Amino acid sequence: EDIKRLMTATEESLEAGIKAAKAGNSVRSISAAIESVARKYSVAVVRDFVGHGCGQKLHEPPEVPNYVTIRKGPVLQPGMVLAIEPMFNLGTFKVFVRGDGWTVCTKDGKMSAHFEHMVLITNEQPEVLTRV
Repeated sequence: EDIKRLMTATEESLEAGIKAAKAGNSVRSISAAIESVARKYSVAVVRDFVGHGCGQKLHEPPEVPNYVTIRKGPVLQPGMVLAIEPMFNLGTFKVFVRGDGWTVCTKDGKMSAHFEHMVLITNEQPEVLTRV
């Protein structure tokens, strides 16, 4: 049941973040939508990794946290492409990267989930570029 709750929360938060990714909103609107779902399901939000802008390089600005920060972040403009990627844990929010420099694990060994889509900001509704 805990794993089902974690998976449901992560997927639902991704959809909430996508809905908030509208021209005129700030990045914080996305963050707030994601964090509100985490709170609803009582899961921990990973803070060491965030979503990001997409362009010609990997992980471009702006950062798209999965939790509300003091900064609003930029206002979303048509043509922006963002990777929205909530990462939630069943236990602590703390994670570490293994010696291979790639594998991320939770500090307490409990389960984690990460869902992601690349989203184009348009004048209308956000367009998910990676939905199959």
